[in-house]
Amino acid sequence: MERSAISNYEVTRNSMEKKFLEYDQQKMIEKFGLKNSEEYLFMNFAGQECRISRTNGKVEYYSNEENSWIHAGFNASMTIFDVLCYSKPDCRPSGKFVSLNALRGLMVASAPGSDMFARDAARFAGKCAQLEEACESLGGTPEKVGDVSYKILLFDFMDVILQFWDGDEEFAPVLRVLWDENILDYMHYETTFYATSHLFERLKKLAEV
Repeated sequence: MERSAISNYEVTRNSMEKKFLEYDQQKMIEKFGLKNSEEYLFMNFAGQECRISRTNGKVEYYSNEENSWIHAGFNASMTIFDVLCYSKPDCRPSGKFVSLNALRGLMVASAPGSDMFARDAARFAGKCAQLEEACESLGGTPEKVGDVSYKILLFDFMDVILQFWDGDEEFAPVLRVLWDENILDYMHYETTFYATSHLFERLKKLAEV
């Protein structure tokens, strides 16, 4: 039987799984207080328990729907690898939340525009109640800015703030994410987009939109 081709995203993820094994796992355990066994490291990401194999680097999350562990996709895997392998030794959250454009030490050729999450925002248009329920399903706590606004644990050691303004006849809906000011001590700038994409997919699935 002919084997199905895998995407470039899967190739990159699979390559990073192997690269992960070159890093000191004991340091990861101590830095982030990870639960662990001889076979796995465990960490929560966007409201799901994930496990990372200590022998092949494979990241999996537990699916209640399928009652089994599922191989994580590119966005989740690459975010977890970046935090565990790249984060600075003394990384600490500041407790101050800012937009990506306002991150300290950030130097990019062009900052993301205000409509960068327009497609995701459109999925939640007219569905504030569903989005609220989805945020609460992830253990989120209400914030004050926006029609829907929640502080959500991305990792056990890192919050993000989601803000959503619903649209009307004149204005399109707007979706925004605020990050801890020290997020670049935990992950590369590009990885924030992987993490955001994964979080939005989790919310869309929970909100059934």
